[in-house]
Order: sequence, then structure tokens, then C-alpha cells
Amino acid sequence: MYIYNVTINIDKDIESRWLEWMRKEHIPAMLATGKFTKALLTRIQVQEESGVSFSVQYTTDSKETLERYYAENAEELRKQNKIFEGKFVAFRTELEVVSEH
Repeated sequence: MYIYNVTINIDKDIESRWLEWMRKEHIPAMLATGKFTKALLTRIQVQEESGVSFSVQYTTDSKETLERYYAENAEELRKQNKIFEGKFVAFRTELEVVSEH
């Protein structure tokens, strides 16, 4: 199992609008690709002057499926966040689940 993690720092003034967009539009669109089985949206509990940070973890079955997401869907889905351009910074990491208890 793999987890595609996106960590986002957003300006405080768009937090509620961004959260609504994530819940109602972006996360459902990611799941609709058929490449992820679930998504977990979390608020990072670190106080920052520059904004508020969140982590979204999308679970997928394999590295190959994640690669298909990059090739087939990533560019189009990333374009959707243009409405928040200049108001956030994001970085992405891939996590391989080694053990689950």
C-alpha cells in the first residue's frame, strides 16, 4: 500500500473557503480517478505566522497506480487550485506502508 501525501500551507484568510473546496470538490475529484481508495484530511498542529498547514493523505494500492495518477490525472487536477494561486505552498511526498497494526 502507498500513501500520496500533500502538505499545504495556506493563508489564514482563505482557510474556510479552501477547506470547503477541498471537501466538496478536490478530494471527491481525486477519489473519482479510481486510483485512490480513501483520503484523510488533517490539520497540522504547529502554530505558524505564515498561515495554517494541512496534510492530505490519499491511499492507493501500489506505486504503479500512483504513477498512473501522475501520468493521467495529476496535471489536470493540480490546475484546479488556480483559484488559490499565490495563497498557498504545497509539497508532495510518497509513503510506502511497511507495517500496519
